[in-house]
Amino acid sequence: MIIAGANELTANKQLVDAMNVFPVPDGDTGTNMSLTVLAAARESEKSSSLRVDEISKLAAGGALRGARGNSGVITSQLFRGFSKGLEGLEEAGVVDLAMALDKGVQTAYKAVMKPKEGTILTVARACAEAGAKLSLETDDIEVFLKGVIEYGHEVLAKTPEMLPVLKQAGVVDAGGRGLLYVLEGALKHIHDEGPITVAEPTKSEPTDFAALASIENEDITFGYCTEFFINVNHPDDATVQKLKSYLGTIGDSIVCVSDEEIIKIHVHTDHPGLAIEKALAIGSLSGLKIDNMREQHTNRIDFHAATPMQAFEKAAAEEKKEDAPKKDIGFVSISAGKGLSDIFRNLGVDKIIEGGQTMNPSTEDILNAVEQIHADNIIILPNNKNIILAAEQAVDLCEDKNLFVVPTRSVPEGISAMFCNAEGLEAGEMAEEMKEAIKAVSTVSVTYAVRDTCFGDKEITEGDILCMLNDEIVVVAKEVAEGTKEVLKQTITEDNEMVSIYYGADVTEDDAQEIAAFIEETYPDCEVEIQSGDQPLYFYIISIE
Repeated sequence: MIIAGANELTANKQLVDAMNVFPVPDGDTGTNMSLTVLAAARESEKSSSLRVDEISKLAAGGALRGARGNSGVITSQLFRGFSKGLEGLEEAGVVDLAMALDKGVQTAYKAVMKPKEGTILTVARACAEAGAKLSLETDDIEVFLKGVIEYGHEVLAKTPEMLPVLKQAGVVDAGGRGLLYVLEGALKHIHDEGPITVAEPTKSEPTDFAALASIENEDITFGYCTEFFINVNHPDDATVQKLKSYLGTIGDSIVCVSDEEIIKIHVHTDHPGLAIEKALAIGSLSGLKIDNMREQHTNRIDFHAATPMQAFEKAAAEEKKEDAPKKDIGFVSISAGKGLSDIFRNLGVDKIIEGGQTMNPSTEDILNAVEQIHADNIIILPNNKNIILAAEQAVDLCEDKNLFVVPTRSVPEGISAMFCNAEGLEAGEMAEEMKEAIKAVSTVSVTYAVRDTCFGDKEITEGDILCMLNDEIVVVAKEVAEGTKEVLKQTITEDNEMVSIYYGADVTEDDAQEIAAFIEETYPDCEVEIQSGDQPLYFYIISIE
């Protein structure tokens, strides 16, 4: 049922993406939820257990580490609470499921600092309320699920009345609809006893990292991507840590995590046999997979079937692992576009995760990057409001390092934060200084509408140029230059001293020079700089300080 639910959502993820209330290219709620639930399904698929507690626990673990975006993180918390509600149960009836649904809702609400009604949380709560009522009326699982889904749809239809922005855009909540697709898939499979496998991600999903096309074979430090499970009962932390340290001597891109029954290993190495030999001293192996990454790259293997974790790890091969001395503080930044990534590296960022709008990295992606930095204290810059929750979840999951999330909502905020990187500051102090620094930054983003809609008093047509100040659409125009100049006129004041223009892949340096000339002529006391960000989707990302 978990696999069927994941597949149902994956089949309909584009419909959920299209429900996003903002008509900008961050229509990725369906994609993020799909990748999160697929991660849950993959984990549950690995087990032959028929115990509901064991399967739900595996699914919760997969969702937790595969969570992408706000919607994905909330979904993972629903899985986590649901699993807690089924602890100790071999089988579950309607009363058990109702209690588990309620536990899932409680867990998800606790995970969100300021829960907002009219969202996936509201729909999830409605499903739990219906479950509680139905558990007193029937012991038929099918009747129970149908009733839960029907009431979920009733409440989903009311979400536009709870959130005005939904009503303005003429849509229901995307996250809530995604959740119901999962339940609908589970219901469809309830009488189907045939085999079922987890669907593969499609090409439209954000597992496609443009940077992969530019990786040369000589840039791949270690040639073999080696993955397996060590089957061992209740592995202790010392064993896991010792194994992780050993793998660090023979490779990189290391993942070494455990639960009560297995240790999961992933390592890029030139000597897979050494990793396997070390593991056999701990327990038996299963799920062994060794890929020649240089050969894969030469043959241009299709990466679309990779898991989110594998996609990130292949993208991470762009950066060579350096034998550097241990640092006091390390930095992880999310960035889309080679130019922007180069800027962050020059400012001292240790690990760049490819991502941003429509390409939200998962919690596991962030943990992978953290693990590769030789420092005990790590500051994470999400640079996108939809990645902040995943970063904060990484803080809770990381056990061997101190993580600090600076809630940067844009690339300019992230760049401004990195200017606070100075010797002599402790990690916590630096994170607080960064939080203060980003308050002085205004971000103008220029992109395009992906569909017709109405937002506030603005009528928007597909293809219109959307000019936003921070997260608010300020100007709608037909031409990029026209809209950019207009939003800058409404944003720059006499108090501003510096404007930085990062131009994207779809405009030229000459186009950016035209915008710079406009600023210099209109605001002669304002210093202007231009840099190639090479970012997708956004014509310009402009920092105003």
